[in-house]
Amino acid sequence: MLKYISRTVWILSLVSLFNDAASEMLIPIMPLFLTSIGFSALLIGILEGIAEATAGLSKGYFGKRSDVIQKRTPFVQVGYLLSALSKPMMAFLTYPIWIFFSRTLDKLGKGVRTGARDALLSDEATPQTKGKVFGFHRAMDTAGAVIGPALALLYLYYHPADYRTLFYITAIPGILVIITTLFIREKKQEQKLTTTHKFSFFAFLKYWKTSPNNYRKLVIGLLVFTLFNSSDMFLLLKAKDAGLNDTEYIGIYIFFNLVYALFSLPAGIIADKKGLKNVYIFGLIIFSIVYFGMGITGNIYIIGGLFFLY
Repeated sequence: MLKYISRTVWILSLVSLFNDAASEMLIPIMPLFLTSIGFSALLIGILEGIAEATAGLSKGYFGKRSDVIQKRTPFVQVGYLLSALSKPMMAFLTYPIWIFFSRTLDKLGKGVRTGARDALLSDEATPQTKGKVFGFHRAMDTAGAVIGPALALLYLYYHPADYRTLFYITAIPGILVIITTLFIREKKQEQKLTTTHKFSFFAFLKYWKTSPNNYRKLVIGLLVFTLFNSSDMFLLLKAKDAGLNDTEYIGIYIFFNLVYALFSLPAGIIADKKGLKNVYIFGLIIFSIVYFGMGITGNIYIIGGLFFLY
């Protein structure tokens, strides 16, 4: 099974593991940290909205730029560098504008690297192994999301409520991320002539006019899903409001990521056999069922998303 996993996939997967170990060390304690420095639920929502919008829009721009200059590795390296720097930055100052800047820088890094990284993974896969390759990457990525919160839980056991120090600790896996990206070697592509390297920030939207119909349906379905999807920060705040202490609260988050990590590769293998679309839609249905007890919103977006995906 792992014979389909190339050197490049291994390196990108390790990079994601280290990066998620740093990111997910902070995710469960982020709402607690933000509320401890005076952020309201509304301000947290605005912060996450701006950060996610930055990631979403920049993915399109930098993905297109990567295609135009026919290079992937520099975008992956710079993107992960920005994210590695942004995490310890959040602990330097507690002014809202600084927190907004640091969090947005983290998501900008995600936008810079995601398209190029996924293109590298796609280059290493065939139509018969795409599920395995991306499933393995997600499994390694989410393994980091188990390691990170586990380290945070261990630290908080000995240093209760000392959230700020955890931001500085993320510099360690951040350094490992930067070093590991230096080993990425992308395949040489056949050079194609391009008319210009200059284009506007929203130039990637022009692809919509020439894109296949299935691509458009997928994008619309994902857009509907994203519009109604809840930020993990609000789910974590809800768990905290339910009366869980820090240990129980982070423990649940670790269990969530552990299940994700264990099932990612098997789900990818099944997707190669049964069809990517079928497995993806099945996952969305399971997601909706889980969210059913949290309100009607989850069912609105899942129905809308499935309508377009079909």
